[in-house]
Amino acid sequence: MILARDAIRFWRNGQPIEVSGFHPRTTLLDYLRLQERRVGTKEGCAEGDCGACTIALGRLKDGRVHYEPVNACILLLGQVDGAEVVTVEDLAKSGELHPVQSAMVAHHGSQCGFCTPGIVMSLFTLYHEAERPLGRDGINDALAGNLCRCTGYRPIVDAALEACSGKPDDLFAEANGATARGLAAMADGQDLVVGSEAHFFAAPASEASLAALYDQHPDATLVAGCTDVGLWITKGMAELEKIIWLGRVSGLDQIEDTADALTIGATATHAAAYSSLASIDPDLGELMRRFGSVQVRASGTVGGNIANGSPIGDLAPALIALGSKLELRKGESTRVIPLDTFFIAYRKQDRQPGEFVRRVTVPKLNSNEVFRAYKVSKRFDEDISAVMGAFKLRLDGRRIAEARIAFGGMAGIPKRAMETEKALTGISLDDPSSWGDAMAAIARDYQPLDDHRASAVYRATVARNLVFKALSETASGETGATRIIGRREALAAAE
Repeated sequence: MILARDAIRFWRNGQPIEVSGFHPRTTLLDYLRLQERRVGTKEGCAEGDCGACTIALGRLKDGRVHYEPVNACILLLGQVDGAEVVTVEDLAKSGELHPVQSAMVAHHGSQCGFCTPGIVMSLFTLYHEAERPLGRDGINDALAGNLCRCTGYRPIVDAALEACSGKPDDLFAEANGATARGLAAMADGQDLVVGSEAHFFAAPASEASLAALYDQHPDATLVAGCTDVGLWITKGMAELEKIIWLGRVSGLDQIEDTADALTIGATATHAAAYSSLASIDPDLGELMRRFGSVQVRASGTVGGNIANGSPIGDLAPALIALGSKLELRKGESTRVIPLDTFFIAYRKQDRQPGEFVRRVTVPKLNSNEVFRAYKVSKRFDEDISAVMGAFKLRLDGRRIAEARIAFGGMAGIPKRAMETEKALTGISLDDPSSWGDAMAAIARDYQPLDDHRASAVYRATVARNLVFKALSETASGETGATRIIGRREALAAAE
């Protein structure tokens, strides 16, 4: 075991807090409710969907404290190391409600009240971080991860419009400088290990430490954002005895943007990578906007979404279609492989014991290439895809010279549609009668399963139709006839 600090440190109500001796799989929600007895933070779904457990984490970025909402139910206690933890009980000042709380009262934004603390905390982060002026669309995005079944969202949105109309002016804005200094003082750059050889929560501070520790304990569970592993704990009751959190590994979250490619470190969150990915193509930006919720995007990571190997993860099919490459590391050795070869079978990847995802490199589009990505789900916001299709077409005039297509939700892994790619190569965009063979080829590429999200027949039909949709949009250059919302023209105009 590496020599390391044996207690986590975080900022709470203007003071540094140290906690040691906790079980590796202790969640932040359990700590807050059972240890601090701060029961304003609720447990609803226990899987990061309803938002009742939302709290705010403040982290030091560019010299100031930046607040993001997270789901405390699936966040491990150890993951708050180096951050400020803010709960709903902390917002009032000398008995006076926070501006967000006052606005919720004035606009009758609460009825049963169970969801209200989480909603208030989501709006608290919006109050501090949203660009002004703030419109209803931005507020709706911020509230996509908070479920309210009784009040309805109109009064809540009205409260947000009122509270977030001006510059932040609360006790957290006043204390930002002092909090920043406190967080900076806690950033010691040391490795962190709480526990013993048999069971521990570890947070290496460098890649070298991570590689050495994981090589020594290949049976440990790697955690980045914990948006998936958290459900193993809360729903699967998994007995995880060794957890290695990647969130403190220096440089592993770096994003490099060059003229021809985007390289994203494994621990870069979806929120951090959003603008860079959106710059590649509007469809990729829209896909990321609908990726979970603000809480999920603030915690979940690009590398984690790839490494967990989910067949319904939205990002992997899009990156496969773009021709991305994955870099992995084991000990002192690294290797680079095409992303589409990383996925072998359901929850099985081309990853050796002790090997971890280091970064993914995403090629940018050339002038003769077009990209389309479509997420089909029962709910528009915060829902897992029934089918997710991504297409990259290289054009030679009006002829398709090359195609790369990948789907999620159609197999046990994110998988390329090789037969469909072959059928598309060489066809004309001006001859729709030639598109039929490519649409029919989908049936040779995939034999989807029936499950609670969709039937096999539905998935096969949707995938076939998405091939036509991609071809139709590429041929016409317009999406007015193919999309009710999220049209590429409107997205491009808003940038």
